[in-house]
Amino acid sequence: MKKTKKNKNQREVTLDGMMTIGKSSNDLYQADFQCCEDVEVESFIGRFKVQGMHNGDVYMEELPKRVKNKPLFRLDNSSFSLGRDGWYYYLFRLPESELKALPELLMKDVREAVAKIIRMYLNGKKQ
Repeated sequence: MKKTKKNKNQREVTLDGMMTIGKSSNDLYQADFQCCEDVEVESFIGRFKVQGMHNGDVYMEELPKRVKNKPLFRLDNSSFSLGRDGWYYYLFRLPESELKALPELLMKDVREAVAKIIRMYLNGKKQ
């Protein structure tokens, strides 16, 4: 039985096995790998960029974790945040079932947001 060491310097392990590639009933690709060796590796779950080549090679690279912006403040249906890219974001959310109330609720939240922004930034009082 092969055992991989849980060593921080070890970056990769080469495994022999069999891969099945196909499409699901909703027309999305699936790939399953079954290892043919007795090994012990660390299990993982992640989001990956996967590239399947015409010769059967498959390359996978884990995508970085999404970093969420912490809102500067929240209101009933909206939030205001400063992104890591230096842009301000105003997000308004409303269930489709309340579409008739959209104009009034949007105006209400925008007025409250503007008042908070004026207090926070123009008067120099960060909350």
